[in-house]
Amino acid sequence: MPDVVDLLADLGGVARRSVLLGVVDRAELDAAVSAGTVGRAGRGLYVLPTVDDATRVAAQLGGVLSHTSAALHHGWGVKVVPDRPHVMVGRGRKVGRRGRLAHVHYAELQAHETSGAATSEETTLRDCLRSLPFDEALCVADSALRETGCAQLLRRVAETVRGPGSPQVRRVAAVATGLAANPFESVLRAICLDVPGLSVRPQVTIGDGDFRARADLVDPRLRIVCEADSFAWHGSRSALASDARRYNRMVVGGWIVLRFTWEDVMFHPMEVRRVLERAVALAEVLVEVRRPGPSAA
Repeated sequence: MPDVVDLLADLGGVARRSVLLGVVDRAELDAAVSAGTVGRAGRGLYVLPTVDDATRVAAQLGGVLSHTSAALHHGWGVKVVPDRPHVMVGRGRKVGRRGRLAHVHYAELQAHETSGAATSEETTLRDCLRSLPFDEALCVADSALRETGCAQLLRRVAETVRGPGSPQVRRVAAVATGLAANPFESVLRAICLDVPGLSVRPQVTIGDGDFRARADLVDPRLRIVCEADSFAWHGSRSALASDARRYNRMVVGGWIVLRFTWEDVMFHPMEVRRVLERAVALAEVLVEVRRPGPSAA
């Protein structure tokens, strides 16, 4: 069975109790909370301790959590949990040596741009989508849609944003989806989006006859399946056996099944892209083979 902390890290630093209990048992989760290796951030919401400590640091600096730290505060998963919290303080404020406790940003925020200890959801979305790399920004947008269903808010952010980074904000908003299961899957989809000819959709049910399976990312035209395979989700023999049977049924059903590890997606995206490009080339050949030829006269 996977460690609760490792599982929480794979899920972007924050996760709901129901999701965690789908992988670990209740006693292990409660023990982690008691030991302080996992914190609570609201009803049924669990976070890594570094996330829990961020609010205290922001208060010490006289600011509010911002960027990915604010995203985590709102219950949204991120690709990378920051080593130090992101804190927004007023322009001209001197933080001194305490500034080393955080990644300090400066801005004059209006009252509606903050919410408690963090920037508001709208401000957080705008800042993350504008300043983060595309894959990290997509993680935040997907998580926000999944957890809070803020499609209208995201649309408003995209329509009103101006200045540097605004093209990326609009691009992320256009492809974000609440169907993405977790940041791992969001990062894999971000890589897929840059592969010519590949058009994947998240969490699609495929199958035929008596077989049905939900796949992480699916290109229906090319019949390519991309699975985000984390060790945390295959920590038992029964889980491994179940997935092996599922993958085999997909393959004999005519699908190209690609399995990507968390480490490769997060740290070796170019290798993942090369594999995807070769899979697209292979799939295009198979599409031509399957296409019916001209009828005989």
